[in-house]
Amino acid sequence: MGTLANISGKEAVKTFLRAGWVREGQTGSHVILTKDGHRATLSIPQHREVKPGTLRGIIRAAEMTVDQFIELL
Repeated sequence: MGTLANISGKEAVKTFLRAGWVREGQTGSHVILTKDGHRATLSIPQHREVKPGTLRGIIRAAEMTVDQFIELL
């Protein structure tokens, strides 16, 4: 399994967009992403560095593995 250190919110959003997620808007400092066929709505904080545990939870909600996410990164 790869490491998730030092990924910004901006990089995370770009990666999920490559995976087919669609940007629905922004609420405060969080970008909201949706995808047809998924019940989950992703809320990604726009911080300089997203904590690995937070990012891992978002990846899990997107029904992806860490390795799949890193490949798209």
